Amino acid sequence: MTGSPLSRQAAGAENILSDQPLQLAALLAASHHPSAGAVVLFSGDVRINNLGKEVAYLEFEAQEKLAVKMIEEILGQATQKWQLNIAVAQHRLGKVGITECAVVVITASPHRKEAYDANRYIMDRLKHEVPIWKCEYFTDGTHKWGGNCNCAEITGNPAEHIYEFNSAGHGK
Repeated sequence: MTGSPLSRQAAGAENILSDQPLQLAALLAASHHPSAGAVVLFSGDVRINNLGKEVAYLEFEAQEKLAVKMIEEILGQATQKWQLNIAVAQHRLGKVGITECAVVVITASPHRKEAYDANRYIMDRLKHEVPIWKCEYFTDGTHKWGGNCNCAEITGNPAEHIYEFNSAGHGK
């Protein structure tokens, strides 16, 4: 039994974008399925150091309607490609403190390979394609927008993303 687009939401992701702390335990508890032998949770947390500086907090903005639509499409594509039972993604907006979760992706499938592969695919596409922007505020009073996608440094092309390449560096 494969999840439908509506069942992806049944895992507790009523709000794909949220200005409130993400409830990882509740999302995980709701992301189990009788046909799934594997449930993978990725939590993208705010770390204290980046670019050689101490981070005070992050702030996220989004083009909300487009971001929600794109995330729903990405979840649907991953569900179909890997025959997922459940695919959930939530992203914070606004101010997010150190050690807080900024983004969560949960995938459930009969086998772990598909759950892991789909989870990474969803996270990579969220980070690189969805119109959500990050500003890092540092303890020295400076701040920096961006940092979501640095694939051009690896691929040599701003239109190509690292998840589009296999381990040999060739496009899939």
